[in-house]
Amino acid sequence: MSSYVRPPIDAPVFRDADGQIINYGRRWHGSPPEDTYSVDTHPERFAPIHSVADALITYLCDTYDVEVDEDVETATDLLRPAHHHVVRAVRLQPNDPACASLTLVFTAYPGIYMHAGLLHDFHYPACGCDACDSTWEGEADDLEQQVLAVVAGNYRESIERGLRPWVSYAFTYSDGASSGRSCAQDLPADRLKAAKPILRDRTEGWVSWPRSASAS
Repeated sequence: MSSYVRPPIDAPVFRDADGQIINYGRRWHGSPPEDTYSVDTHPERFAPIHSVADALITYLCDTYDVEVDEDVETATDLLRPAHHHVVRAVRLQPNDPACASLTLVFTAYPGIYMHAGLLHDFHYPACGCDACDSTWEGEADDLEQQVLAVVAGNYRESIERGLRPWVSYAFTYSDGASSGRSCAQDLPADRLKAAKPILRDRTEGWVSWPRSASAS
């Protein structure tokens, strides 16, 4: 039984105006300079995330019993349109309705948007500005960890009851967990309505994806 392995990456190198290599991820000691906020000097440094997402898609298609729909129109699975031009989109729908589906959307930024389950989108990078100083490696780590958590059945979505309910998600990993929530009123009303009866039956979370016959 094979496991996912990140493909070799020929990572780009970027230099500043003085010709020095920019050490992304370790640029600032303390608060970043004010003029680095909302500035993306080298967004192309995130291009390797596309290669990582492509490798994940190949691994999932080869390993699990899923229906695959590759069409830019599947980007409409996102709760909100991508901020950048969509160049590719792939939906992976397990052949078990108790499993969460995944849609990976490739943007020209370059980056990846992921729609997981019914009511949550995730962005890689979450923010690529110079102040945030994020790296493609860190964003790829998050993408891989969260995709594989969904596949393993370690992903949960829920909708609280009440006049102003919260919509929550939670990932469980071997070394910890992550979670978040948003106000239900901020989500498309039709998507929220459709998700309620489904998530009501998924109180223990989405289940693990079934393996394909060839991978079993």
